[in-house]
Amino acid sequence: MTTQIRMPVAHRKAYRHRRDIISLINGENKMRKILPAAALFLCVSDAHADVAGLQVAEVFMPHHETPTRVAIWYPGTSQGAPSLYAKNPVFEGVKAHMDVPVSPGQYPVVLFSHGMGGTDRAQAWLGAALAERGAITVMVNHPNSTWGDFDMTEGIRHWTRAQDMSAALDAVLDMQAFSDSLDTNRVMGAGFSYGGWTALSLGGVRGNHAGIVDACTTYAQMDACGIFMSEEVNMQGIDSATWNASYADARVTHVAAIDPGLVWGLEQSDTAELVPSTLLIGFGGEDDRSLATNFDRSGLAAFLADRRIERFDPAYHFSAMPICTPSGAAILAEERDDPVCTDPAGSDRAAIHAKIIDLFAEELGL
Repeated sequence: MTTQIRMPVAHRKAYRHRRDIISLINGENKMRKILPAAALFLCVSDAHADVAGLQVAEVFMPHHETPTRVAIWYPGTSQGAPSLYAKNPVFEGVKAHMDVPVSPGQYPVVLFSHGMGGTDRAQAWLGAALAERGAITVMVNHPNSTWGDFDMTEGIRHWTRAQDMSAALDAVLDMQAFSDSLDTNRVMGAGFSYGGWTALSLGGVRGNHAGIVDACTTYAQMDACGIFMSEEVNMQGIDSATWNASYADARVTHVAAIDPGLVWGLEQSDTAELVPSTLLIGFGGEDDRSLATNFDRSGLAAFLADRRIERFDPAYHFSAMPICTPSGAAILAEERDDPVCTDPAGSDRAAIHAKIIDLFAEELGL
């Protein structure tokens, strides 16, 4: 249940083109003695500063019977020239040092789930920034709900996404390059939009089939409900026991959900097993917030009053998407697509991203 349910033309157009793209030293009398040593220290420190390393792998998902793309961001050791990753005509890219060695140490793990119709590229800005701050972020392109691999009939099976993230964590733990670098005492389930629900699910929240069906019946105009309740997708016909089961991963110690979907129709008991270290992030004000992801109006926030909740206003659902190119808005207008690049008046997408990065870092103790 998210405004990403109808994948914008921007995504289709942008990713068609992806092959063409991809402390001050004080003192007076001692200055002359201090400065040379300080300059040397700064040079040495810079030479060993962590960079955003990126490795892309394929992980076989037995529950889908297919290999799946997994992007792994991590603190890297190289200071060589980076590549520009996730750059396209609509969105700016981020700097990535491909396949460089992992910087020595152990780092918290973020299992990040994209929105419906998204890809790992959509929040590459977050993966790169967290790598530079000292975290390993694992991003999975979920089968059946990723750009270029989109089947809502299968994609509505929300539990498969949690299974994707658990399988990805298993795989990364077995990778020689990362096996000794993961701090398994700090594992965060995280995500945006539909992926926000995946994060909550990993952390212990259970679905409520009767509740979400009732919400989509009551608020038929809510984003995605028309598709969910269509004869083809038939969310209402899904086995309720399967929908409502727990898909928590016992290794997950933290949760961060950015404007999460499927937040309607829940009851207090559905959230009883959610890990204590949970961060909810919402976008928009009372008059312009997406109904589908409004965890206040749905009642979820009231159940999680003892968790950390941050709200950004002015902002909107797509504030979590990448920074747009100067021509991004015009491309969208030409395609008559959603105004993904047109932020609300007074909103600053880069500043919102920076704050989200800080929030994740604080939760992980970085």
